[in-house]
Amino acid sequence: MGARLSMAAWAPLGFPTLRLGNGLHIPVLGLGTSHQGGYSHDAVVYALQKCGIRHIDTAKRYGCELLLQKAIKESDVKREDLWITTKLWHSDYGYENTQQACLDSCKRLGVQYLDLYLVHWPNAQVPGKSNREIRAETWRAMEDLYEKGICRSIGVSNFLINHLEQLKEDCKITPHVNQVEYHPFQRPQELVDYCRSRNIVFEGYCPLAKGEALTHPIIIQLAKKYGKTPAQICIRWSIQNGIVTIPKSTKIERIRENCEVFDFILAEDDVAIINGMHEGRHVSWDPSCIV
Repeated sequence: MGARLSMAAWAPLGFPTLRLGNGLHIPVLGLGTSHQGGYSHDAVVYALQKCGIRHIDTAKRYGCELLLQKAIKESDVKREDLWITTKLWHSDYGYENTQQACLDSCKRLGVQYLDLYLVHWPNAQVPGKSNREIRAETWRAMEDLYEKGICRSIGVSNFLINHLEQLKEDCKITPHVNQVEYHPFQRPQELVDYCRSRNIVFEGYCPLAKGEALTHPIIIQLAKKYGKTPAQICIRWSIQNGIVTIPKSTKIERIRENCEVFDFILAEDDVAIINGMHEGRHVSWDPSCIV
């Protein structure tokens, strides 16, 4: 399976976790949010109240942090039972901007601390400074937020091996998480292996490849074999590969479906078949834009 699943932190709800390098446990399944496809207050409340979701992934860029505050309050789930991740957008990179942006996200979310704060993108686009320089300056601010306890863990998103190697040379704290696109058509195993070699948990977004994986004949065939839906096959495959998986949906019935993935196990041969679907196809962004 690769990374080792644990039932430590969220065991009462039946959600396995993965251990971060700092000893915290992140739920292996979360609810993603986005600026694309809209936002549903009722769907988030339903996920928290009825599906046992405790891991919410968002970002300043998505524009729904304030809306999530309302949904979390309405759900009556205790703050200490939640895992809340948000992300720093590149317009806020730099030491002072990063610290203020984190506090602003906390305020919009209605929380005193974040469970995980991610640098959203490796490109900085700051005049007069290289991407590497601004990443290092930004990461030093992330380290200080972590040491102050405002962020219980810190990480990056869409970072490649060269970006992580530069951070290792320039900074002190290894990112706890790297969140990257991950689905049957895009399984960046070299990056996954590198992250694991440095005790960086790999988190995957777009597990359904924006729906494209759901109509693939292999996925459909396996769904029939296991009596599950194509979405459940994709999510289960990702989790069995040791990936923290954050499908997103605004539909209540889809959210429940996406959560019902812990009552079956894919055979190793079937995991290997899906692994073989990798073709390096991105559905979320153009890799040529990253430097």
